[in-house]
Amino acid sequence: MGKQKKKIKVLIVDDSAVVRQTMKTILESDPAIEVMGLAQDPFIAATKIKMMVPDVITLDVEMPRMDGITFLQKIMTQHPIPVVMCSTLTTAGSDTALMALEYGAVEIITKPKIGTKQFLEESRIRICDAVKAAALSNVKKLSYKNNNAIRISNKVAAKLTADAVLAAPTLNNQTVTKTTQKIILVGASTGGTEALRIFLEALPQNAPGIVIVQHMPEAFTKAFAERLNNLCRVNVKEAVSNDSVVQGQVLIAPGNKHTLLKRSGSRYFVDVKDGPLVSRHRPSVDVLFRSAARYGGKNCVGIIMTGMGDDGARGIKEMRDAGAINIAQDEQSCIVFGMPKEAIKIGGVDIIKPLEQIADTALNLCS
Repeated sequence: MGKQKKKIKVLIVDDSAVVRQTMKTILESDPAIEVMGLAQDPFIAATKIKMMVPDVITLDVEMPRMDGITFLQKIMTQHPIPVVMCSTLTTAGSDTALMALEYGAVEIITKPKIGTKQFLEESRIRICDAVKAAALSNVKKLSYKNNNAIRISNKVAAKLTADAVLAAPTLNNQTVTKTTQKIILVGASTGGTEALRIFLEALPQNAPGIVIVQHMPEAFTKAFAERLNNLCRVNVKEAVSNDSVVQGQVLIAPGNKHTLLKRSGSRYFVDVKDGPLVSRHRPSVDVLFRSAARYGGKNCVGIIMTGMGDDGARGIKEMRDAGAINIAQDEQSCIVFGMPKEAIKIGGVDIIKPLEQIADTALNLCS
């Protein structure tokens, strides 16, 4: 018999007993994850960490005795452990959770709640994937229990491809009319919020139009876009259907919606729509990149950044086949070298660069 793979040990920190039990049920439905402890506040969590250091902590944002942000800062300055922030869908919570990413949290997830069977299964996929991504991440030091409350199938949902949203481009898509207008398409996941900030801050005010898919829950993407807009010379906004892709503007796919590139005459715009999880995500990088292959072709530059899994790999290969030139973030600068690695492996990438060089490389390709 082969050696059994070590399970990811998770400590759940949340002041709600219902949330703690629900998270435990969700995480233990994945055979790769083991919940090593539950804590109702950071003081209890600190005691448990002294006895056994977890591989990942899921951390509530708002707690009575010490808030999650303060505890996160203590963790990241004293003994860095991958942290996944667990927040409610509120505007205030969104801003605070985004601040947590700046302080070193790896991912944001929304608190699980009772809903349809499909909603619960999608929540399970997102939460388990976030914890597994965090376990692989390269974190750096900063200078009422109710067993009937939730029922989740252990069956893993079928991993859908972009076919579920948009048909594959055909060979004649390579004849897409070339324009002087170039468009940059970007896909990112774990670690992407900081990577995107570095990339976008390096761009001039007249940069080519950009469309981004960053895996992030709904209600967080708007706050994320607003925060980037305040930091960057380009305009950054959450994408809305029919928004034009124009010079000097960055459109970020809204959480829980697929975003596609479309073209009418010489005008490029986005289509924001519902649909199933694709490559276990909504929005999916594969969906954006496939639409770029179909409607943009050689007018596009693709960029795939840090993230776990393979979302975007097939799509970026379709872009390259349609004439686009593509860039991948290198392993050393990635928090998780999953998505770029898979894209490189299947031949979808032309250039591999450190994060700090991606903006200049993309601009040179567009000129």
